[in-house]
Amino acid sequence: MNERLNNLLRKLQNNNMDSALITSKANFYYLTNYYTEPHERLIGVFVSNRLDPVMIVPKMEAEDARAAGWSGELISYFDHEDPWKLFLDYLTKHNKVPQSIGLEHDHITLERLEAIERILPKTTIFDVKEIMANLRVVKNKKEYTLLKQAAALADFGIETGVNAISEGVTELELIAKIEYELKKQGVREMSFTTMALAGAKTASPHGTPSNVKITPGDLVLFDLGVIFEGYCSDITRTVAYKSITDEQKQIYKTVLAAELHAIDASKPNTAVGKVDYAARETIEKAGYGDYFTHRIGHGLGIETHEYPSMHSNNELPLKSGMCFTIEPGIYMPNIGGVRIEDMIFMTEKGAEILTAYPKQLQIIG
Repeated sequence: MNERLNNLLRKLQNNNMDSALITSKANFYYLTNYYTEPHERLIGVFVSNRLDPVMIVPKMEAEDARAAGWSGELISYFDHEDPWKLFLDYLTKHNKVPQSIGLEHDHITLERLEAIERILPKTTIFDVKEIMANLRVVKNKKEYTLLKQAAALADFGIETGVNAISEGVTELELIAKIEYELKKQGVREMSFTTMALAGAKTASPHGTPSNVKITPGDLVLFDLGVIFEGYCSDITRTVAYKSITDEQKQIYKTVLAAELHAIDASKPNTAVGKVDYAARETIEKAGYGDYFTHRIGHGLGIETHEYPSMHSNNELPLKSGMCFTIEPGIYMPNIGGVRIEDMIFMTEKGAEILTAYPKQLQIIG
């Protein structure tokens, strides 16, 4: 049994649970080293103090799972078969039906919950969401290396996008250029939908790119990330095309100051909420408090958004090995928005910034 499975088993025992069935793509990969996109099909790893770990995958993926390093028990199924019946048959054969089972309540569907209740009617169900989040929140040296490589590719993506800005190019054309060049670097998939917004659309934190053309005087905001060997990156940069107004300059200056203050506040044992406060205080003092409408950031790893949520009420202390984003923004309708985002890796000495693309104001062209 690998170290991560052992750690999960110990956590289960400490919480008086005797088993867990992990079915989310991210946690499944974390525990098994097998990275797959299951679509609607069931994948899972069953961990129990009464049985060796068991993997459940579609028959067509069995060899891939073995190739990824899984050497334990494997239940594989054809599309016409019921994997839940096969799972129950396995438990019954070994006379090891669990008394309690942990499920990821933020992932499990009602359909799957009903299937588990049907095959295990006397088994008590617990939530293991927090257990898994706490296992994943502190990264090891290998994870640090993968995150740093993913960050370097994100830097390349931003550089590509900025260099592609010209009058008349559309937001979607910028995205196409970024993703094409990243594919040439070996990137198979982005960690989320790439964003390129121009002009007034930058005032929407989660705006939708379109065929809007870049024109002189536009702010242009890029938000992107890649998946590198199962680990995600995330970066945002905002630039100006041809010219910028005094108010937009002031907004940019404020956001940059807020980000730097938040990074400086990111120290071991500091509460997450204080990081948010450092940025929010800076923006509020500049008179833009009403236009910073989201949290300061989020955890980052196998998923783009993972534990912890970096909001103002979070009292979780930062620990060495955590990776998260810091991304303050100001979004003013009809004027535009600015967001600056970096990936942060906590060390015993403080915050290490993994993303390196320059943050000083750039006026392109």
